[in-house]
Amino acid sequence: MTQQVPSTEPELAGVRNFRDVGGLPTADGRRVRHGVLFRSGHLAHATDDDAAFLTTLGLHTIFDFRNAADQKLEGPDVELPGVRNVNLPLSDPADGSEFWKMVRDGHADQLREILGDGKAAHRMITSYRTIIKERTAEHSQVLHALAEDSVPALMHCAAGKDRAGLSIAVTLLALGVEREAIVTDYLESNAKHRRYKVHRGGSSAGAYSPEVMELLSPLFDARAAYLSAAFETIEETWGGVDPYLEQGLGLAPKTRDRLRGRLLD
Repeated sequence: MTQQVPSTEPELAGVRNFRDVGGLPTADGRRVRHGVLFRSGHLAHATDDDAAFLTTLGLHTIFDFRNAADQKLEGPDVELPGVRNVNLPLSDPADGSEFWKMVRDGHADQLREILGDGKAAHRMITSYRTIIKERTAEHSQVLHALAEDSVPALMHCAAGKDRAGLSIAVTLLALGVEREAIVTDYLESNAKHRRYKVHRGGSSAGAYSPEVMELLSPLFDARAAYLSAAFETIEETWGGVDPYLEQGLGLAPKTRDRLRGRLLD
């Protein structure tokens, strides 16, 4: 039985994990406006109908957090008329093209060595921590752009789960969205109709074996522990969300107020 996509959500044929982040509650009783902030997987395989739908959103900017290896594998985003495309590569949660080649071509013994015994989940947690600590310039650029003129905006990476997920989470933190709501939205990426389709190069009989899929699952799951590690890194490095935004991302209080004015009801 196929899983039904909620009726309020478009069923896109070639774009995974699309959703409007509108409606999420802030700690002071406001909500993220609908129609101003969207997230998804990559747009490289968007169909003509998908592109037509995306055009109706009136997007100002698409933030693409994929790196060159992702774009080579999947292709460039579909061109949408009048939309500004901004490519801000964030470090890949799985260490780039060589790693993914091993994942796609690898056999169970190879994958067991690099992903078994909790190594896959540890790799993801380390990646989330690294992105928060080292990609402050990129996240600063996104928040300043949103505060100025870049809405409505869509943020995506390859699967729309990790790099886009973190960038959305940082944006929601800046808006004062409740932490629990941020985690709930992040975990939506686990829904069956949202998950990234892996294009494997391997042709061995074990390419899709249960063991291989189990070894790979931490890479393709959205897990609360991953996002918690990002939040912990903010606390450990800057001492809280406010100093992270002000010192780490250079977001002055007046810019944050402007951001909230643009994105909140």
